[in-house]
Amino acid sequence: MLTNVSATQTLACQCLKFTIHFSSVQLEWVIELSVKFRYGNGCWLVPDGCGRTLQVYPANRVKLLQWCGGRRATMTFWKIVLSYDGSAFYGWQVQPGRPTVQGTLAAALEKMTGERVLPQGSGRTDTGVHALGQVASFALEAALPAENLWRALNRSLPPSVRVLRVEEVGQQFHARHSAVRKTYEYRIFERKVEGLDKEKICPPFVAAYAWDCRWTLQIDAMKQAAAMLCGTHNFTSFAAVDPDLAQRQDGAGPNPVKTIFASELTREDGLLRYRVTGSGFLHHMVRNLVGTLVEVGRGSLQAEEVRTILAAKDRATAGPTAPAQGLFLVGVEYGVDEVGV
Repeated sequence: MLTNVSATQTLACQCLKFTIHFSSVQLEWVIELSVKFRYGNGCWLVPDGCGRTLQVYPANRVKLLQWCGGRRATMTFWKIVLSYDGSAFYGWQVQPGRPTVQGTLAAALEKMTGERVLPQGSGRTDTGVHALGQVASFALEAALPAENLWRALNRSLPPSVRVLRVEEVGQQFHARHSAVRKTYEYRIFERKVEGLDKEKICPPFVAAYAWDCRWTLQIDAMKQAAAMLCGTHNFTSFAAVDPDLAQRQDGAGPNPVKTIFASELTREDGLLRYRVTGSGFLHHMVRNLVGTLVEVGRGSLQAEEVRTILAAKDRATAGPTAPAQGLFLVGVEYGVDEVGV
């Protein structure tokens, strides 16, 4: 028997926390809202991680729909790994009137199943940022074999988004909250290379996926600076001054202390590649790290100054933000216990 439903607004309209009281059990759901569903009374929401449909009325009155005898209908929880070309999208997170990866994926799922779900990504890549191994999670009522879901998604999605793997997971799995490590790669095309007189021209098919850098870079100095980023530090100096809307409205903001497990530069296939693995990353953090490393490479900063920049906890002390098109989310790692069915 349903006795009471209450909702507490958190994150200044970014999130609603619903507490559902039954005669014998109390459940709590945290629903992450997108701008797409935020406007107007009576809007439809999809609770994060459980796929139930709720309708919100004025004054936070909530009507629970599709409830079956005090128990949830059977749900299947999914983890997918996808790759996308970020050139055509305004980032991951859904935005009204703009193509986004999250919105495109949600539309494909609704077309296939008739269910309105909002897939949760491991991270919110910015406009123009690419992914080789983004992870998303969602729940469906439709009973689909994993192979059929994989095939149907790739038929429904545009060529710029490909689903690489589909896996059924346990209810506790969340693409973002369950992640323990992420790896990013940033690619730089060097127009001028030390020891070569002739300036190189960046091919058009490379320019869309790399920073066409016009300076001669001292790679050894950049490698030295990159190594100093390893370990646990406060990365406030490398965070965006104007964080994303969700964090601004929360007030507290993200934890700036992160652990970097690997930070290294290599030359491969005609590109300078910076690869970094960490416990998590702040908004624009990787691009700001790259901008600072390039400042070291061109001689505007000394490698040893990276320690001073970290200690300053001041964005103004670090280098500029590198262009978005050179950044790739390579992969996301999870603990074994987080993905089991």
